[in-house]
Amino acid sequence: MKVSLRTSRHVKKAAVQITGSKSETNRLLILQALYPSLTIKNSSESDDSVVLSKSLATTKGTIDVHHAGTAMRFLTAYFAANDGAEIVLTGSERMQQRPIGILVDALKMLGADISYTKNEGFPPLRIVGRNLTKNKVTLQANVSSQFVSALLLIAPSLPNGLELTLQGTVTSRPYIEMTMGLLDQLGVRYHILANSIKIDPCKALESNCITVESDWSSASYFYSFVAFSEDLEITLESFKPESLQGDSALVSLYKQLGVTTVFSEKGDKITLSKATVTLPEMYTADLSDTPDIAQTIAVTCFGLGIGCKLIGLHTLKIKETDRLTALKTELLKLGATVQITEATLEVSPSDAIVENVAINTYNDHRMAMAFAPLALKCPILINDAEVVSKSFPTFWDDVKTIGLEVT
Repeated sequence: MKVSLRTSRHVKKAAVQITGSKSETNRLLILQALYPSLTIKNSSESDDSVVLSKSLATTKGTIDVHHAGTAMRFLTAYFAANDGAEIVLTGSERMQQRPIGILVDALKMLGADISYTKNEGFPPLRIVGRNLTKNKVTLQANVSSQFVSALLLIAPSLPNGLELTLQGTVTSRPYIEMTMGLLDQLGVRYHILANSIKIDPCKALESNCITVESDWSSASYFYSFVAFSEDLEITLESFKPESLQGDSALVSLYKQLGVTTVFSEKGDKITLSKATVTLPEMYTADLSDTPDIAQTIAVTCFGLGIGCKLIGLHTLKIKETDRLTALKTELLKLGATVQITEATLEVSPSDAIVENVAINTYNDHRMAMAFAPLALKCPILINDAEVVSKSFPTFWDDVKTIGLEVT
């Protein structure tokens, strides 16, 4: 499905209800499978969460997670510790190119029975669930925070808990802190040492109901819309001032780009509005902790005509697509000057945008949504637009409320 986007009317105020955080929901679904008394409210409607939920109802046969990287990592750990499960875990062609050997090796240290059915270190995986009684493991922490979270989520259900030692610089630390924060809310006891985390075994949760905060990374696209507008004000629900999500850094990151964030008195929603600021000629940010919003920020800076240098992007090459290469390719089509390395992206200041360009999305939901706000600047086309359902199924309907024509 290709969509054409252009401004159809001037809107000054809009309100959008964003689905629950995919990251929080996916963690809680694993915990709910381990502790069935747990109730989850405001869960994500994303494809990833639907795939994960359905997969958790299975203990035998083949499970295809398609493009859902989080599901692949979390299910690998879950089924490895699910005594009696016999699963072949596979995914899309791209998923079979995304490395998982670090997590598999760690699980094998705990006694897991996992083998590769095609290429060493990559899905598909054959998993025979076991009762994992070993409780000490060392993990390289500078590749994917999801490897760490996958182990932390199963840890309280293991008979002897888990002592996890992390090697190297921890990447995407807020996602690990999110996992720990959810465990803490549910009453799981743990101890954090210099470079290790010890999780005590837990037979029953202290709290059995939890409400998922809306997804901050999904909010990022509306920050971009406001940045491009003259006087647009958007209210987004449901967001907390004290968030477990690292992407709540949007509040400070977009302040420099002319977007003000105000929390409601009840602390359950935010209002974004345009502020008068002097934009920097070159915007710089270290996104090591918030890589999922890199595409949105890069496109925002380009649309505003300013340059940007974004660092800490080493994880983008193993996402749904090689996001750095994809970003460069599509920005070049729009007239940008772009340079990338293994972990950085630099866009030069520019004063023109090529109109009616068709943006390729590479099976990546964030590519589709990150480029959509440019429609406030000029007409733009998005190829394979249905990919947004991975994290934000109502996106194309929601952008109509802020004055876009979507055809």
